[in-house]
Amino acid sequence: MLKKYRKKAEKFIVAVQLDLDTEGFEYEKWGSKQKCKKGDWLVKNGTEIYTIDQEVFKKSYKEVSDGKFVKIIPVWAEEALNVGYILTKEGKSYYQVGDYLVFNDEQKNDGYCISRYEFNSLYELIE
Repeated sequence: MLKKYRKKAEKFIVAVQLDLDTEGFEYEKWGSKQKCKKGDWLVKNGTEIYTIDQEVFKKSYKEVSDGKFVKIIPVWAEEALNVGYILTKEGKSYYQVGDYLVFNDEQKNDGYCISRYEFNSLYELIE
């Protein structure tokens, strides 16, 4: 069942925008090739490093100090009941039973998956 969460206040990310003359690049993450493009953001979120689409980043994060950002929008998430994958803006992301499927809107658009441990360390339920 989909529930609404917010990022814990003390959990910020470190990010830099790929504002370079580049075609972007591919990298391996979450069991598949991921793609980023010029203008996307390279992010360190807890123990994970990955990229975020520039438009998604712009609407989702606020800078609190040089290179440090907090997520300002809620997310909707549910526990995965089976093994599978989710299509993200960057590529496929594979998940296991018990991982969380997380979405930046209630209509289940712009989703990603995250381990249960990582999710519980970063997010809290909005009552």
